[in-house]
Amino acid sequence: QVHLVESGGGLVQPGGSLRLSCAASGSISSFNAVGWYRQAPGKERERVACISSRDRKIYYADSVQGRFTISSDAAKNTVYLQMNSLKPEDTAVYYCAADVIGSCPVYGGMDYWGKGTRVTVSS
Repeated sequence: QVHLVESGGGLVQPGGSLRLSCAASGSISSFNAVGWYRQAPGKERERVACISSRDRKIYYADSVQGRFTISSDAAKNTVYLQMNSLKPEDTAVYYCAADVIGSCPVYGGMDYWGKGTRVTVSS
């Protein structure tokens, strides 16, 4: 069983930055996709950013393109999400996810999920 643990969420003012981390209990190299999703109140969970080694592609939601950057450190078994120029509409619970096959579905469907970390963007 793989465990994913997110950290780094919190309260930040509009225009600010946060870096989320996701620590995996096993090797992230065993997954063909790792990513970040978010769910705002009353909304569906959506893909924010996802690295797919199967597709050889990094996916970003249009709403975060140019502001957020996903990265991974295989030596530390950790995935990061650097979030800059944060907006109130970025407020959500952010989830780390991993997939064995390597897909990065837009609305979920990954094999493993963390419990989430809350990000609130407000003045």
